[in-house]
Amino acid sequence: MTLRLLVLGVILLPTLLFAQKGSTLYVSPFGNDQAKGTLDQPFASVQKALTKVAEIRKDNPLQPISILLRQGTYYLNQSIEITNKEAASKNGTLLISAYKDEKVILSGGQQLKLQWEPYKDGVFKAQMEKKLNFDHFFVDGKPQILARYPDYDASILPWHGYAEDILSAERLKSYKHAQGAYIHRMHSGLWGSYDFIIDSVDQKGKPFLTGGYQANRNNYGYHPKFGFIENVMEELNAPGEWFYDKENGIIYYKPIAGVVLSKAVFEASFLENILTIKGSRKQPVSNVEVKGITFQHTLRTFMKTHEQLLRSDWAIYRQGALLIEGAEYVSVENCNFEYLGGNAVFINNYNRNVIIKGNHIHDAGATAINLVGSPDAVRSPAFEYRLFVPLSEMDTLIGPKTPDYPALCNITENLIHDIGQIEKQSAGVNLSMTSEITVSHNSIYDVPRAGINICDGTWGGHDIAFNDVFNSVLETGDHGSFNSWGRDRYWHPDRKTMDQIVAQHPTLILADAYKPTRLHNNRMRCDRGWDIDLDDGSSNYIIYNNLCLNGGLKFREGFHRIAYNNILVNNSFHPHVWFQNSMDEFRNNIVCTEYKPIWISNWGQTIDQNLFPNKNALLKAKANGTDQHSLAGNPLFENPSKGDFSVRKGSLAFAIGFRNFPMNQFGVTIPRLKVLAKTPVIPDLVTIDEKDNDDQIINWRGAKLKRLKGLSEISATGMTHEAGILIQSIGKNSPLIKIGIQPNDVILKVKKKETNSLSEFLSVYAEDTSSSSLKFTIWRNQQQLEIEVIR
Repeated sequence: MTLRLLVLGVILLPTLLFAQKGSTLYVSPFGNDQAKGTLDQPFASVQKALTKVAEIRKDNPLQPISILLRQGTYYLNQSIEITNKEAASKNGTLLISAYKDEKVILSGGQQLKLQWEPYKDGVFKAQMEKKLNFDHFFVDGKPQILARYPDYDASILPWHGYAEDILSAERLKSYKHAQGAYIHRMHSGLWGSYDFIIDSVDQKGKPFLTGGYQANRNNYGYHPKFGFIENVMEELNAPGEWFYDKENGIIYYKPIAGVVLSKAVFEASFLENILTIKGSRKQPVSNVEVKGITFQHTLRTFMKTHEQLLRSDWAIYRQGALLIEGAEYVSVENCNFEYLGGNAVFINNYNRNVIIKGNHIHDAGATAINLVGSPDAVRSPAFEYRLFVPLSEMDTLIGPKTPDYPALCNITENLIHDIGQIEKQSAGVNLSMTSEITVSHNSIYDVPRAGINICDGTWGGHDIAFNDVFNSVLETGDHGSFNSWGRDRYWHPDRKTMDQIVAQHPTLILADAYKPTRLHNNRMRCDRGWDIDLDDGSSNYIIYNNLCLNGGLKFREGFHRIAYNNILVNNSFHPHVWFQNSMDEFRNNIVCTEYKPIWISNWGQTIDQNLFPNKNALLKAKANGTDQHSLAGNPLFENPSKGDFSVRKGSLAFAIGFRNFPMNQFGVTIPRLKVLAKTPVIPDLVTIDEKDNDDQIINWRGAKLKRLKGLSEISATGMTHEAGILIQSIGKNSPLIKIGIQPNDVILKVKKKETNSLSEFLSVYAEDTSSSSLKFTIWRNQQQLEIEVIR
């Protein structure tokens, strides 16, 4: 028996060893799908190689397999998909990689063979097939401009050019075929953007549109000025512009200087997605590696962006040049994502241990990296800002309902810039319905909105560290380089109702954000908002060792936020509309101006042991009952002009518990990306004197009034711009209480007359003393109310 087993083992051993050895398949743009897939006889397509992988897996499911792509551009007729048929089990791997660092491009487009002939006014035309679907056109590898009004100007933001008359009847009637034109407009509060397509225009020049659903705050309307129209033949007048006539199959193009039409390479995008890695929670795709590949040329997808992400300001389309769903232990490394119409990477629903590392992502129409779970995993989900699940119907258990969301994923060492080119509610990295995501050592800049965004508190546990985020919020407003919302189960759009909920059901506060999120060792700069903006409801954050270069740190309504050992250059702490018993802490920080509180009567758990720039700023803080052990004085930064804000020996910062942290570890460190990455402009330190520069505040009928001014007050009141008179506070005996006026209300009009200054307000109020009451237009809870005010 023993001899028989020994002989059997000797026979089987070579077979087992061969099974584990691994296979390598080769692909080349100049190959042949009827070939053997060897180095000398490569396949022509990745899809053929994957078909061969599936055959190998039937007999050898554990075998490591590599698909190596030779240099060149692979124009895809359909998206590549990797499923369980091709992927290995947990004990094997599937590698798809460029061969020996050769330049490999997977293109969602096609190369066009065009015979150009003159049309008129420097425009050329060429015949194509009819009714093709493409909206990106490339010449010698560079994207060209779809014919638009106003003309593209790289120096102008937003939209690189905008105009108020894009939908004027006169303009629309001048177009022979306005049908199919795209309209892009900013949200009225600059909280994102909207996109439309013109279905038709009547004889009076009135357009009939489809779209306008790309944001989750649709009740505010559109910005009157910031918009443009594109895909209109009559607007083709500037070098680099193009237009495709679908009905007749003709493309028109006005070349830029230096383009030789007879020699240039022309390409157009035809696919939304290039590569999908797709399994399920019960049967996940495992152990797939993608390395060294460039992804290019996908369609714009803004007209499909309409799924609301809970009660954040976002809507999304679950698609990207790379889509990963139902995967475990998948890595995407050292790739490039460029010239894309929509999202670059989308990690969708159930995913565990996915790594996105060392990639260069730029020139994308929407978000660089999305990680988004399923709303089916959320207990009692609500969608849109004003909607709320009644307490009587609410699931009050803590945490997620199902595992259908990304968790334990790592987004690290990526260089991200020039994204959100069409969709302005976008980010370098966006998280929604996720848990325990690491976002570290990324360099993110030149973006229209946040660099890093967290849509909701579900379910926390993230580690946001060592990122370099700047040149953010370039085309929008009321936001930060880092932004979060926390409109979770406890949150309600009416503040009084929400106060009652948290008082009666305190366990709901952390029912969704039940794991703390750490935000540390980042360098942030935002010149059009806050460096770090924890907006509506954001809770359970630990924030430390951050260098904030301009916009300061904001905590709006929320609970359990701890901020310590941060440096707020040329700015300060912005506490907005806090709850009673918020348990917030702000300690051991260096601030460079006085605090900027908005509607604060409860100052949290601990606001103390901070360093202020001067005695006046410190005394103002102490008058609020905070900072009894804080100090004031020069922090003695080491070399601020060079970006080193470490404090020198002898600094008072040490006395308040501050500890230096590294100033040279922000952003990407991988050499190929670090040499390409920008770094933020380091601001000159502003000397703060003792002068009180606050706007005038008046006492009126037992209330304190002032002109609404500044981003902090705009954000705290939910306004979209500076307008009206802010009710800063109301005394307990004020007659205004009985008629329904509340602190933080904004008086927009009296008797339908605008009141944008104290003098205007007092003048309108006093001009007609014969009436016993006046109608006030009030802004509250982000909507207008009419209140009758008794004299």
